[in-house]
Amino acid sequence: MNADIPAALAEIERKNGVRILYAAESGSRAWGFASPDSDFDVRFLYAPPPAWYFSVFPPRDVIEENLPGDLDVVGWELRKSLQLFAKGNAPLCEWLDSPIVYSEAAGFADELRRLIPAIFQPAPAIFHYLGLAKKTIEGHLQTSEVKIKKLFYLLRPLLAARWIAERRTMPPTRFGDLVAAPFVWMEERAWIEALLARKAQVAEAEPLFFDPVRREAFAREIEQLAALGPTLVEPRERPTGELDAVLLRWAGGGPRPHQPPPAVLP
Repeated sequence: MNADIPAALAEIERKNGVRILYAAESGSRAWGFASPDSDFDVRFLYAPPPAWYFSVFPPRDVIEENLPGDLDVVGWELRKSLQLFAKGNAPLCEWLDSPIVYSEAAGFADELRRLIPAIFQPAPAIFHYLGLAKKTIEGHLQTSEVKIKKLFYLLRPLLAARWIAERRTMPPTRFGDLVAAPFVWMEERAWIEALLARKAQVAEAEPLFFDPVRREAFAREIEQLAALGPTLVEPRERPTGELDAVLLRWAGGGPRPHQPPPAVLP
């Protein structure tokens, strides 16, 4: 953990007058394939003071900071977060499953994690990951020499899409859990594990040979999974009551430790 991150989060709370309810790492460090020069992608959910919700013209609902020490810090306001969460927002679900948690109000993240099975929608999620994979392969992997970082930005969403096609559940944040799944065949797993070992030792822009035959196989798989996507539609009723309860409980900063009432003087 970068020792500067807790101090940066505390300063964001002080400067913006908010309470951070949950903060975690996203990106390559959370996924498990960081390079020595990878930056820190900190994502957080926050509650503004109660008066924020009674403004005629609501203030901005995102906080963004690019800080020294390669800290990329982005936060979403609580109501905005719950609106996206209700739609099965995959990045938010990934943050809640991050193995690197910097800050958490006791009980807050667990409330949301319990609702993931109810809000997860396989069809939008698989198209989210396939869109990332297709954008990477078309924009960065069209030659036989590619940046090692970009190869992982293809592999992770592609394996996440496979997970959804096979299991109809939210894919795990950890790349290692995706690689260990039974739908990754032995030769492919060995190739990925060799890439992981190399990426841990080199810069993100390290050039790497990418076999065009493998690239074309991945491109075909993306198209096949995209054709499967519409069959994954599962009409679901949003857990609106539960989400409203979360908003009411945590808006303004959420529960605080019980304080005894002040003494009444005679």
